[in-house]
Amino acid sequence: MKRSLISALLLACAIPAGASIALFTDGRSMKVTGYKLVDQDSIELMFRNGGAMTLPLSRVERIVDDEVVEPAEEPAVKQMIAAGMFPKRSWHYDPVRGPIFHSKYDRVIVDAAKKYDVDAALISAVIKAESDFNPRDISGKGARGLMQLMPATAERFGVTDSFNARANIRGGVRYLRWLLDTFSENADLALAAYNAGEGNVWKYDGIPPFRETIGYVKRISRVVREALTADTAPAAAAAIAGAGQN
Repeated sequence: MKRSLISALLLACAIPAGASIALFTDGRSMKVTGYKLVDQDSIELMFRNGGAMTLPLSRVERIVDDEVVEPAEEPAVKQMIAAGMFPKRSWHYDPVRGPIFHSKYDRVIVDAAKKYDVDAALISAVIKAESDFNPRDISGKGARGLMQLMPATAERFGVTDSFNARANIRGGVRYLRWLLDTFSENADLALAAYNAGEGNVWKYDGIPPFRETIGYVKRISRVVREALTADTAPAAAAAIAGAGQN
């Protein structure tokens, strides 16, 4: 995709977020009512009073939709979170478990899983949720590539080109390993942090009460649970291992 076409797509993308939180790389946060990418390197944040400001995208760690769950839903949501959405198990690399979703990136995923010691099934579920395996994907919030890395996150984990599939996956998996280590292998918290930032997980002492984040963790955990129950991941791993020996 040529730069001119990417720029046109970015300029057409304006998100009127009813309530969002912009988290900055210096630790500050700010409530915004909307945001849009001005170009590949800049984002405009809009405020309730009608004002707006444009700043480098590299200063934004992420933008989280700040739609909290309704009071009537709170008991069920709290029970679901307390019970845990992901299985209670290790998320280290296991050679018998491969990617849940087959793609042309299976070998890259397995290599990154081995290198950074992260479960390959979990990695593929995250990629499916983030970009549906589109290496050129750009979100309205500025996240890029297969694992939807914000520029600040890409820089933090050594990715110089987020549209390079191998580099993007390696950076995203390094980040996942860091989050799993930080939250003691608790996948619920690690994935909540991948979506909403580790700062919000620490702030709320658990999964933040954002509808987007709760739905994100629930969606990925359901896919992983179903795959583990059906025992399809081991078959995928065997197929990949066999292909690698040819």
